[in-house]
Amino acid sequence: MASIVNDTEMLTGKSTRVNAMEKRLINCGQVDVNQLMPLKYNWAWEHYINGCANHWMPTEVPMNKDIEIWRGNTLSDNERQVIMRNLGFFSTAESLVGNNLVLAIFKHVTNAECRQYLLRQAFEEAVHSHTFLYVVESLGLDEGEIFNMYHEVPAIARKDAFEMELTREVLSEGFTTQTFEGAQAFLKNLIGYYLIMEGVFFYTGFVMILSFHNRNLMTGIGEQFQYILRDESIHLNFGIDLINGIKAENPELWTAEFQQAMVERIREAVELEIAYASDCLPNGVLGLNAELFQEYVQFIADRRLERIGLPAQYGSSNPFPWMSETMDLSKEKNFFETRVTEYQSGKLNWD
Repeated sequence: MASIVNDTEMLTGKSTRVNAMEKRLINCGQVDVNQLMPLKYNWAWEHYINGCANHWMPTEVPMNKDIEIWRGNTLSDNERQVIMRNLGFFSTAESLVGNNLVLAIFKHVTNAECRQYLLRQAFEEAVHSHTFLYVVESLGLDEGEIFNMYHEVPAIARKDAFEMELTREVLSEGFTTQTFEGAQAFLKNLIGYYLIMEGVFFYTGFVMILSFHNRNLMTGIGEQFQYILRDESIHLNFGIDLINGIKAENPELWTAEFQQAMVERIREAVELEIAYASDCLPNGVLGLNAELFQEYVQFIADRRLERIGLPAQYGSSNPFPWMSETMDLSKEKNFFETRVTEYQSGKLNWD
């Protein structure tokens, strides 16, 4: 494939064509323009194509039944708290992920096809934020209560603070991935946002909301969460490929000390998520309780650890096997007969 001639070449007459071997995920000098050709990291382009195949908007999903149920007496106070807590967490968390992508990650990922995917992901994060606003407005909820939970609910505040520290580190004055310490900090950021935020923190919320859908309750919210989950699965898989790619190109970063620090960080995240589940489900609802979520969080944390080459820590089993059926996208159908299309290629890993 022919490469794109950049502005420097046109101005100087000197060839600055990039070949695939010169491309690197971080610390590559060829970032003056987004030179997609020749592709080196085909996995990044595949994630981009898969993401584009699932374009959707929240306003396509009717909320009439949800509004009727919310205004009626069908839901208990405990069930309402589950929904409110999840809306409160996700409304903030999605914006944190978007900010980290745009302000921190994009600058330091120096590969064009990865940047192409990051642009797509940033748009999807905006759609997800739009979703929570749409739900809040549709149900007539107190916007201040929902969007301020990250200040007022300790279990949510602790998770958000855990992630925001990673963004502050990468945005600090003089930060660069050119140093050993900087490159490790950037890798820690990627693990924190892709494996922990999107791969652990989000998944308990998906179980809670989809449990309502299994009972034919709040199906508008449930449908939107299924679309978000489709997006998040690709976000997670892209992040894991990016992390493993950086490890392969920079093996000196993956020290025994760093590996242990990442294991400890994920274990800390598991404890934060168990506390969050207890806050959402103090009395248990929908056949769910905090004990089941402890097992589930440990189960998915082990899966995330193993996919970046770290040892499993818990050995827990999946207490929600119905999630595999709910989230199976290999079937030739559209969710709820809506206009959102199936992914055209690629396999998604829910666990």
